[in-house]
Amino acid sequence: MTLPPGPRHVEAAAPTYAIRTSGLKKTYKRGRIVAVGGLDLNVPLGGVHGFLGPNGSGKTTTIRMLLGLVHPDGGTMEVLGQPVPAKLPEIIDSVGAIVEAPKFFPNFSGRKNLTILAQAIGVPTRRVAEVLVEVGLGGREKDAFRTYSLGMKQRLAIAATLLKDPQLLIFDEPTNGLDPAGIREIRDVMRHLGDAGKTVLVSSHLLSEVQQVADTATIIGRGRTLAEGPVDAILARGHQSVRVGIADVARAAGVLASAGYHVQPYAPETLRVERPDAALDPAAVARVLGQNDLWPFELSLIADSLEDVFLALTAAPPPQYTPAAPASTQGGAA
Repeated sequence: MTLPPGPRHVEAAAPTYAIRTSGLKKTYKRGRIVAVGGLDLNVPLGGVHGFLGPNGSGKTTTIRMLLGLVHPDGGTMEVLGQPVPAKLPEIIDSVGAIVEAPKFFPNFSGRKNLTILAQAIGVPTRRVAEVLVEVGLGGREKDAFRTYSLGMKQRLAIAATLLKDPQLLIFDEPTNGLDPAGIREIRDVMRHLGDAGKTVLVSSHLLSEVQQVADTATIIGRGRTLAEGPVDAILARGHQSVRVGIADVARAAGVLASAGYHVQPYAPETLRVERPDAALDPAAVARVLGQNDLWPFELSLIADSLEDVFLALTAAPPPQYTPAAPASTQGGAA
């Protein structure tokens, strides 16, 4: 007699995203103030994801909802494949976050501060030395916390979040108040963590810094998603022009205008050339000029920065957002 096969154990598929929200909402004063107004957020596993928006756009409120510190009024949230806040206790050890400036004992060393914290949360104290090296404080761990620069204090805070070796790190404006050297230190730490396979969600208004460190990004305005995806894809939505340095500016401008380009003076002996009806190719610009015996001494592509795209998106009323096809996972990338 052949028995029918029994039920098979099927392992749950690993999540594709570190964070997902759909239609997330939060209002205050009985709905009169909308902090988050239907946010769709998709943060791929692995790498650094920039979470960008003007002040008051809902970034911090969203982070607080993800961490269970604020209760949403509507929508859904998932962190590491689990619905939150319902399943937050099951994944909280896999999440590290800096939402407010952490408190350390000023007269204790960085190592002692972390050792006390490790003992309090039940982490082996050997992790202290590991995380200090990971954030670049290996040579200063015996110095008193009060002697640390602002950048070092923030790196110690990041070290504290790493004690439990979390998969996901959430940093809300981690470079606020830092000088350029401190900003670079934090940027390098985030890049290192992303390259090590962790997912880092960083909320920031320093767009040039995010552009240097992030693999993917979400831009929000008035609590809604305006753009999302790989940083390169977001930058491709921006404006491009070609800067042309040439001796005979007047003749070059006429030739390029006849070829369908928009031409503006840019500087002495320099033109700014645009092509709104087609892809802009510097080689094509050079070819048009060369065919007319005009030879530029400078030819360079000028592309909008992430800050330019951000300002253009957040200056206008938010468009109707249709999520694009899911971006490929940025595993092992920031």
